[in-house]
Amino acid sequence: MVGDPFVLSAFVSAFVASLFWLAAMTRFELSFAYPFMALSFVLVFIFSVMFVGETISVGKIAGVVLILIGITAVVKF
Repeated sequence: MVGDPFVLSAFVSAFVASLFWLAAMTRFELSFAYPFMALSFVLVFIFSVMFVGETISVGKIAGVVLILIGITAVVKF
């Protein structure tokens, strides 16, 4: 199970993401960098539509728009 390519790629991805997070913490203030973590929800939605064929609904689009508005508001002010 641990030797499964999907499991190994998940471990490698988590490790690389941790390195990027540490790099961001050394360069930006936490109040600026942390809101961008919410972009993971937007990216998961986009990739799930592109690669898995998940359906797009008005509610999902509204959620993505609200996340993007929230990120813009927090970072801008």
